[in-house]
Amino acid sequence: MQKIIAIVGPTASGKTSLGISLARKIGGEIISADSRQIYRGMDIIAGTPTALEMHGVPHHLLRATDPRRHYSAGRFAREGARLATAIARRGNIPIVVGGTGFYADALLSGIELPEVPPNMKLRGELAKKTAAQLFTYLKRLDPRRAAEIDNDNPVRLIRAMEIARALGAVPPLPAAARSKKFEVLWLGLSPTPEAHRRAIRKRVREHLRRGLLAEAQRLRARLSKKRYDELGAEFRFIADCLDKKITKKELAIKLEQWELAYAKRQMRWLRRNAHIVWIQTKREAFAKAGKFTA
Repeated sequence: MQKIIAIVGPTASGKTSLGISLARKIGGEIISADSRQIYRGMDIIAGTPTALEMHGVPHHLLRATDPRRHYSAGRFAREGARLATAIARRGNIPIVVGGTGFYADALLSGIELPEVPPNMKLRGELAKKTAAQLFTYLKRLDPRRAAEIDNDNPVRLIRAMEIARALGAVPPLPAAARSKKFEVLWLGLSPTPEAHRRAIRKRVREHLRRGLLAEAQRLRARLSKKRYDELGAEFRFIADCLDKKITKKELAIKLEQWELAYAKRQMRWLRRNAHIVWIQTKREAFAKAGKFTA
């Protein structure tokens, strides 16, 4: 089977840096598995690497679609598989990098995504609910999925309920899931709690310094209020700051708290994958990748 490397972990754990370093060392190209970096106009908010940071390493599925349109895990799986095949044909190693665990699993874990068509009537009813109300409803329908989901994201909450209504529950990832297309080396980054808190604090302040508020203002002007709110709770915090409801200092605190909570949800999802090899250093990653690709 075609070999592919996946680098996963929570937000601000160093995935992007490791992916680029590894790609330069072994001759790889990166497929981004990030549900924010897929959109244009969100570079600072999403932490999308700059051309300088990429060091000439080819990246795919960055800024690939308009934020006015929804991008699904199913679409990512199709486009990611096509890209991985093309990268391998060029003699390079596909490296999937990102913190959106469901995207990575859809492409690499051999899971079958549920073929549940949109229920427009249900969506219309649920669109009137707050994220907190949607999360409460999902906990009743599918407690297991509720424990793993981003509970501030209405789009994902509504889709999960749509599937649960149709199938009874969102199908779980089998513990021994294996792709039928790829031989995968899963590398996971899991920083210590204190180091992770420092990294998140530094990341939030750097994003604010680089112009996060101005970027969000431009994004907000392009999107409907409904679509802007669907992007996640942090976007609503930013809107509160733009509307002078909270200060920039208060925004920084809220963003740090949100990212820490989001990181915990990411880790709950990733810990289900028994194939992930958890590493602490680039040296470990280089050694394991070297053996895998030899």
